[in-house]
Amino acid sequence: MPIQHDFSTPLLRVFVAVAARGSFTAAAPVLGYTQSAVSRQISTLEDEAGTTLFDRLPRGVRLTEPGRRLLPHAQAVLDRLDAARQELTDLSELSTGRLRVAAFATADAALIPQAIATFQRRYPDVRITLREGFTSGLLELLGAGEADVAVVSYPTVQHLDGFDLRKLRDDFMYVALPPAHRLARRRQVRLTDLQDEQWIAGSSRPEDTLIAACLRTGFQPHIGFVARDWMAKQGFVAAGTGITLVPSLAAEAVRPDIKLVRIHPDDMPPRQIYTATINGLTPSPATRAFLDVLHS
Repeated sequence: MPIQHDFSTPLLRVFVAVAARGSFTAAAPVLGYTQSAVSRQISTLEDEAGTTLFDRLPRGVRLTEPGRRLLPHAQAVLDRLDAARQELTDLSELSTGRLRVAAFATADAALIPQAIATFQRRYPDVRITLREGFTSGLLELLGAGEADVAVVSYPTVQHLDGFDLRKLRDDFMYVALPPAHRLARRRQVRLTDLQDEQWIAGSSRPEDTLIAACLRTGFQPHIGFVARDWMAKQGFVAAGTGITLVPSLAAEAVRPDIKLVRIHPDDMPPRQIYTATINGLTPSPATRAFLDVLHS
């Protein structure tokens, strides 16, 4: 019947230390053991190996041939374990790792860039990637394991099972107006004030845009131009060819030659903005740190 070799890591550490110093007595203080404890552990390892690993000499010990064969393997095992421990330490201390963020477009206008900038100042060695999309697609990325954290909006969010949502903030709606517009000095407007305006939207179908929130009141906007790009919409507004909606999330990123006027919340209730992670999965140290940044 073949001998079963089942070497434990502590015994291998003792073996390597004794081999390096040529003496049980010299290895003992380095290991934090007594000389007799080192001798017992080497004997235990020899029992597991089924062979003598050290010749006991009047002055110290010397590796036998089986001991010389075992030594590089023992050292390699210990080196791999030390490397694994260091890698886990680096992850926990955020001196390495990755962070995959997903967010919808208006969150990327100011909130996400500011959060990522803060995170990078604190943890410059963590590699960050960003993907943009609609909330439904962002949740799909999370579910498929292709993102670590997503910033999503409600009521856009419909299927919440399996996700851990933490509310970030309310997102109020503003209308972006040319500076000379008749309503530009108002603090707040109603949808009825905007009934005859020409809108710049991301789609010719109002139900596919931010304007969808207005439709429940019976408001029917006239979409004059379709511009999907965020900066393009602002360009049309600044040129006086129409108006567009701007969530408060993106208000800081609006160009200075545009006026923002808040829409009455009875006409357009605020969206709720959440961070989303997978329910039941342990977030990585980088994910936890980024969530702390976002929620602070």
